[in-house]
Amino acid sequence: MTTGGLDDLFGPGAEPAADEPEAVPRPRNRSLRILANVLLVAAATAVTVAVFRWTGTRISIVLVAAAFAGLRLIMLGVAEVAPPPNPKRRADGSAAVAGAGTDALRAAVRRWEENLDRAHADPEMYSRNVLPVLAELTDERLRLRHGITRATDPRRARELVGEPLWAALHDRGRRVPKARDLETYVDALERL
Repeated sequence: MTTGGLDDLFGPGAEPAADEPEAVPRPRNRSLRILANVLLVAAATAVTVAVFRWTGTRISIVLVAAAFAGLRLIMLGVAEVAPPPNPKRRADGSAAVAGAGTDALRAAVRRWEENLDRAHADPEMYSRNVLPVLAELTDERLRLRHGITRATDPRRARELVGEPLWAALHDRGRRVPKARDLETYVDALERL
């Protein structure tokens, strides 16, 4: 029997991944990339040394080459961790969404909605998928806000959580709650 958790809520779901935007094409051969970077550093070094010598200033070629090589390495490193491009805008100013699953939070909420919809018809699924996550969220809120969990101080946790949510978490054989009951549980979690 598998139990759901926060990883199931926020982790990758069974949804297909959205197409990622195409990256800028890079030379395929590693030696060509290295050669291109060396030539770029050499050209920048030559121009910089020529300008300094033309103005009458003597400067070490090694120092200038090292500075440009370091700068190029920083630029390559920053390019590797660059943020994703901004979403394309439509003519009306709203963001165009390439696929339905491009936003991780939206995908997680959609999975929750689907789980809750299926759980309304299947009490076993509710007990297996929804209740463990609800219990984990409750324990996490209690731990963060009050320094306790349901297991460490059940009396205090029961007072803080409230009777409806406490009963739902501990009476596993109950019927599937109605939407109104789920709203009550969420309100209790938000009050924690």
